[in-house]
Amino acid sequence: MTTGDGFWPVPDVLAYLAGRWHVERTVRDLAGGDEGRFTGNTDFSALPGGGLLHEESGTFTWRGVSRPAGRTLRFLPGAAAGTADVRFADGRPFHDLDLAVGRHVADHPCAADLYRGEFTVRDQDRWRTVWRVGGPAKELLLVTDYRRDG
Repeated sequence: MTTGDGFWPVPDVLAYLAGRWHVERTVRDLAGGDEGRFTGNTDFSALPGGGLLHEESGTFTWRGVSRPAGRTLRFLPGAAAGTADVRFADGRPFHDLDLAVGRHVADHPCAADLYRGEFTVRDQDRWRTVWRVGGPAKELLLVTDYRRDG
């Protein structure tokens, strides 16, 4: 059931994310005007000791050139029940994630740039992230739609 704001509350982030998701992402360079697209899949599989391994793979097209692309993250149990502590593959902190109300905003400083992510859950099979990156090195908008596969 969605909230009055149209968000789908998620009492347990890790249980919700587990499985395979189809991914569609647009990447816009707000300074230069270029736009790219990523299409692929994300698998959230169980980690020994708890949490999920996030493995994304697909094709990224930028300026007419398509290349294989991917990334790996670790979604570990968060400090509060039902939340997650998201980390890069090497263990460095990325952001927290709490979808109890179906929406969450997280910041990640990266050198002089700031990544601000908004996570929204639409229903049991669809969620979205919007990352706005701003600073001296980058001005980007990344919008990713996830749809449960299967």
